Amino acid sequence: MAEPGNGSRRPVAGAVGGWWFWAWVAFCGLLAVLLLGLSVSRLTADEAVALGAPFALIAGLVLIAELRPVVTAGAYDPQGVTISTAFVFAILFYWGPWPALLVHGLGVVLGEIAKRKPVWKIVFNTGQYVGSLAVSALILWLAGLRPTPTHPSGDIDAHTLLVMAVSWAAYFLMNLAMVATAISLRTGTRWWDDFVDDIDYYAITTFAVLALSPVVVVVTKASWGLIPLLLLPLFLVYKTASISLEKEHAAMHDALTGLANRKRLIEMMALAGEEAGRTGGAVALCLLDLDRFKEINDTLGHHTGDRLLEIAANRLARAVRPEDTVARLGGDEFAVLLTDVKGPADALEAAERIRGLLSEPFHLDGMALQVETSIGVALHPEHTDSVPRLLQLADVAMYQAKEERTGVELYRQERDIHTPDRLDLLGSVRRAIENDELEMHFQPAVSVPAGRPVGVEALVRWNHPERGLIFPDVFLDLVEQSGLMRQLTHLVLAKSLARAAQWWHAGIEVPVAVNVSVRDLSDAKFADVVAGLLREHDLPAQALKLEITEHVLMADPGRMTHALESIGRLGVDLSLDDFGTGYSSLVHLKRLPVSELKVDRSFVQRMTSDPDDAAIVRSIVDLGHSLGLRVVAEGVETIESWHALEALGCDLAQGYLISRPVPGDEVIRWLAAHVATGDAAGNAMQPVHPAPEAVAARP
Repeated sequence: MAEPGNGSRRPVAGAVGGWWFWAWVAFCGLLAVLLLGLSVSRLTADEAVALGAPFALIAGLVLIAELRPVVTAGAYDPQGVTISTAFVFAILFYWGPWPALLVHGLGVVLGEIAKRKPVWKIVFNTGQYVGSLAVSALILWLAGLRPTPTHPSGDIDAHTLLVMAVSWAAYFLMNLAMVATAISLRTGTRWWDDFVDDIDYYAITTFAVLALSPVVVVVTKASWGLIPLLLLPLFLVYKTASISLEKEHAAMHDALTGLANRKRLIEMMALAGEEAGRTGGAVALCLLDLDRFKEINDTLGHHTGDRLLEIAANRLARAVRPEDTVARLGGDEFAVLLTDVKGPADALEAAERIRGLLSEPFHLDGMALQVETSIGVALHPEHTDSVPRLLQLADVAMYQAKEERTGVELYRQERDIHTPDRLDLLGSVRRAIENDELEMHFQPAVSVPAGRPVGVEALVRWNHPERGLIFPDVFLDLVEQSGLMRQLTHLVLAKSLARAAQWWHAGIEVPVAVNVSVRDLSDAKFADVVAGLLREHDLPAQALKLEITEHVLMADPGRMTHALESIGRLGVDLSLDDFGTGYSSLVHLKRLPVSELKVDRSFVQRMTSDPDDAAIVRSIVDLGHSLGLRVVAEGVETIESWHALEALGCDLAQGYLISRPVPGDEVIRWLAAHVATGDAAGNAMQPVHPAPEAVAARP
């Protein structure tokens, strides 16, 4: 039977009830004391002796049944169904109310203590069950059924069965009414909603148990020595329930690690979402897998791999709270469901703690194996109102963690290609690439302090028929994740070199710079593609410059170095873009065929107001010169920045002060004008307000 806080309509977390609730609990406790006291006082010595061995046997069964409720798979009530009421009502029908009340009260108290219930629940539940039984006893008394220990009544006919059924209904309804009152007072929910909550389930289980009581009465009257035979079908009931629980556990848990499986995780996510909806809290899902696990599995064998997974599972279980859920989803993929989190910072802290535990060496077969972990984190309701969708969002975040080698990533919608808006955008950008709908803008770079044009950076733009001009920061991540980056880079290279051929053939010999990605450089044929496009447009290698970021360089230093050396052998210059924002090694920088460093715009734009940024720019300029490299400052927008760069000896400058990104025809006119005069510095002396578009971004 339901009780406050254990039914499907659970109270608000941390609720303790108001004054009326505690008054109701106290009333139930006083009712229990009163009825149990009456039971003791009304039982005479002669009646106690008259009860004899049959009563002792049935009373013992009451206590055993209270301590061992029947819990079945998929039960609404996690406390299970106790069959003790069948024996309690047998005592009530055969020996009268006082022995029944006494045994029922004692059984409830011992059972609740064994379950480690709080004191207030023990008090309330004792009053609830004893009070409900007293109502049943009153109905029997009014119907003329008044047995006593010295004058037991075991005759059962149709009339008696009808009275018994009415007493069962009274017991059931009184129980529900008392529990509904407690829940309503404690949580503030409607009394009727609490009364009818899961009433079908409780009616079936309660009446199924109570229907056994006449059988116990008949056996007791005929030959009480046969009562132990009732234990056999009861044992079968317990055994069947135990088997169903084992099957449910197997269906909900991973066989290797014993953790919850995907099915159980989804079930717990739904429950956590309901609880969060009631309390206004948040739920976080951490999805993780072990990097290079397949390599360990293939090299050392599946036995070693399984042991590693078992150890990882134990560490995960230790890393979280009891109310959280750890699951193995398959292979080396795990999930951790965190309930009642305070926000992203709380979830990320837990994810970092988990990653720290898993980064400790795994000692297997005399070896210490080091395993890195990638973790994606998504929150409800911050990232989605749908708790089941957390799995998808956490998977996106985990992919980002792997891609960026950051270890832990929080879900970012702008990187998710699976949102309806971005899926629509993906289809559109695919068509734009295939139908040649993208256009190129170009931003010049000039020498410092002369202001002579020395290069042009190519920047892709998408003139969407409905959304207007879309800048690369909106669609580049989408393109990269969708596998379209090589197509896009080939298109940008072709368009940029076609435009560069126009100014080179007109005698304006300044290179065009094109940004390339990890996917481009991972292509073994990329150098051949570059060489082919240069030949196609009849341009020398000096007409092209390729820009890479530190992130690209560190994705796979060995492989990237080999790819860049292949480009360098063509005679194409290489520029390291956004320098200072990544983690490139000076050893790699020294060995790479790079001819230029580009200082990230964030440092340049703040260098005249922030001494730390000024120091960073100075250090990069000095470093570049010491390695024999040109240094380009991006994001030059003010005269003060220009003069500061000139004082530092910076070689080249690029930014809105010189020129905003402009279409191909305009950049040719700009180059012709400034190459003819040999002076773009004069233009640099005139402040230029940024155009109403995003700061130039790489393709």
